Formats: sequence, C-alpha cells, structure tokens
Amino acid sequence: QVQLVESGGGSVQAVGSLRLSCVASRVANAINVMGWYRQEPGKQREFVASITRSDLTHYSDSVKGRFTVSRDAAKNTVYLQMNSLKPEDTAVYYCYAETEITSMKTFTGWGQGTRITASS
Repeated sequence: QVQLVESGGGSVQAVGSLRLSCVASRVANAINVMGWYRQEPGKQREFVASITRSDLTHYSDSVKGRFTVSRDAAKNTVYLQMNSLKPEDTAVYYCYAETEITSMKTFTGWGQGTRITASS
C-alpha cells in the first residue's frame, strides 16, 4: 500500500508563490494518478489538480492558469507549483496517489496534509 509524505507548505502574501512536493513510498503497484485536494475547516475536500501516468493533467477552474501539477516518475513524486496565490487558496492540501491493484481494483493513498496560508 502506497504511503505519501508531503512537504513545502507555508505562509505567503497574496500573489506570492509556493511549491508543494509529495513523495510516494512502498510503491508495489503502478501509479495511475497522482494529484492534490484541499480542504478548509468545515468544508468538503475539493479537487485541485491531477496528473496521470500518461502525463495528462486536470485542474479545477479555480486554480487553472495559476497552478501547475507535474511529476517525476522515477522518484514517485508529484509537485504542485502555486503562483499568484489568493486568500481563497488558504487550506490544508492533501496529495494522493491512485495505484492499480488489479485491472478492476485500485487503492488510493493520501498524504498527511500540509497547510497553505495566503494572506491579504
């Protein structure tokens, strides 16, 4: 079962930039997708961005054009470059990795969460 460790969180002023990293370990199966969700207190977890093993990327409308998701397959690492940060981006960010157990079964592992604060 894949395990994920995040790093790179912090606090910046609005329009600043941060880069998050997430390293997967105990990878015994192929990783189909890696990406990021975020969650504010009292709210549902929100999809942010993802990248497949074919390097197809998807973004939520709220971050499109500002955030970039990328990966280093050799290092089992996914990154989230966050530019032009807004106060609305303040949340705890969670990386995830979807691994293929069988052709009909997958397992999703989650990072521990890292806090991003973008002040006005």
